[in-house]
Amino acid sequence: MRLDKYLKVSRLIKRRTVANEACDAGRVMINDKPAKASANVKVGDIITIQFGNKDVKVEVLDVQETVRKDDAKELYRIL
Repeated sequence: MRLDKYLKVSRLIKRRTVANEACDAGRVMINDKPAKASANVKVGDIITIQFGNKDVKVEVLDVQETVRKDDAKELYRIL
């Protein structure tokens, strides 16, 4: 699954366009490497997102195309 879509489905970032812009600005990394919005996300990847002066680091536990709002937190684990 594309990185921008995963960030939206998992609700780490609200909108896909915002996720796209964050990737273009270099604020999203997969396994400590800068990632483009089209990068492929798979189970076990570590995603780091820079929100202002705060970094959020999560491990991908599951990849699904669609998920209900209540189940979105099961797609990742905060490190």
